[in-house]
Amino acid sequence: MTDDPNAPRPGFSHRTIERNVTLLGFLALVAVAIGGIVEIAPLFWIDSTIEKVEGVRPYTPLELAGRNIYIREGCYNCHSQMIRPFRDEVERYGHYSLAAESMYDHPFQWGSERTGPDLARLGGRYSDSWHVQHLKNPRSVVPESIMPTYAFMATRPLTPGDMRDHLKALARVGVPYTAEDIATANDDLKAQADPDADTASLKARYPKSQARDFDGDPKTLTELDALIAYLQMLGTLVDFNAAAPQETPK
Repeated sequence: MTDDPNAPRPGFSHRTIERNVTLLGFLALVAVAIGGIVEIAPLFWIDSTIEKVEGVRPYTPLELAGRNIYIREGCYNCHSQMIRPFRDEVERYGHYSLAAESMYDHPFQWGSERTGPDLARLGGRYSDSWHVQHLKNPRSVVPESIMPTYAFMATRPLTPGDMRDHLKALARVGVPYTAEDIATANDDLKAQADPDADTASLKARYPKSQARDFDGDPKTLTELDALIAYLQMLGTLVDFNAAAPQETPK
């Protein structure tokens, strides 16, 4: 075999492809098309790419308003909501995240950085009063925290707009809100944070929803009410203990 670069090479060589821009572009297009077909085509023959999990439901109007505040304040920049299936992750935060838990999120809040802890299983870990203090002055409960203060939320009335329109928009992209959910959205939002309200219908339509005064001030519906309602439901919908495999008796 000769080392002469100008010597003729038998057959269709890679050098021929590299020197012919048109041919190289065509073959690259073919390769991408084949890869795309292999990845995309199967999606047209399956009903869903996400396996549904018992317990997952759409957000209540108050939780949704709180989630909007969470997004507005950029909380996702420091807190992820996705626990990876690794031992250190699971031991610290709880059961790894399931795709179904984010199936009604538009957009999802997986995040890309953890300046603070992951919040996927935050619900129920702390009391409402702890969240109030933490949001007003993070260092009062976590001395080493570098989180900004959000004390203004405690006095700012919640003005989420017409939640019926919000639920309608989400229903159009597949979130299963019923006609009743949409019609009663504004009333549901107020009732969930009112300790004296009748929330039987709300709880029937939104299983495991929590109805109470969240910010310690039952006279005013504030942004803090909505945000804490959202934080307190994170990771509480799926019963992982019930879903865990049982040991075979010996």
